[in-house]
Amino acid sequence: MATYSIGEVSKQMGLSVEAIRYYDREGLLPFVKRDSGGRRQFTEDNIQLMQMIMGLKRAGVPIKDIAYFVSWRLDGDDSLGERYDFLNAHEKVLEDEIASLEKSLAYLRFKKWYYKTAKAAGTEKIHLKAGTTQVDPSTYAEYDQLLKEGHSAKSLGDD
Repeated sequence: MATYSIGEVSKQMGLSVEAIRYYDREGLLPFVKRDSGGRRQFTEDNIQLMQMIMGLKRAGVPIKDIAYFVSWRLDGDDSLGERYDFLNAHEKVLEDEIASLEKSLAYLRFKKWYYKTAKAAGTEKIHLKAGTTQVDPSTYAEYDQLLKEGHSAKSLGDD
């Protein structure tokens, strides 16, 4: 079975050696063996575990929660339910975050269209209620109509 040094894993994973050591100290790498000199020796399975850890981190899962998940792996089949429930809960959190980001992106794209068209007209007043600084509801309706006609929100705001 091939083994890899911490430096090789660092390069392969795009992580610093210190980050890998930190994960090990936090109990995220319980399967990593050490050679007679005390150096970590990583296997393909350990690298796969590191990929899982990084995936959970990218999903916003806190390190302490990842440590629980890894510890459940040590329990074998007895913890299959806990692991499933854990992933299910974090999936919901991530879906909520994605929905929030999509709303933010949609608003940003609307505002890009708003300023692009105002710039082309030479005035922002084309989007405002007469004599106010409030956006006229017809501006929102015009934008929504363009989306309904099949224009992409991104293309509407891009030059």
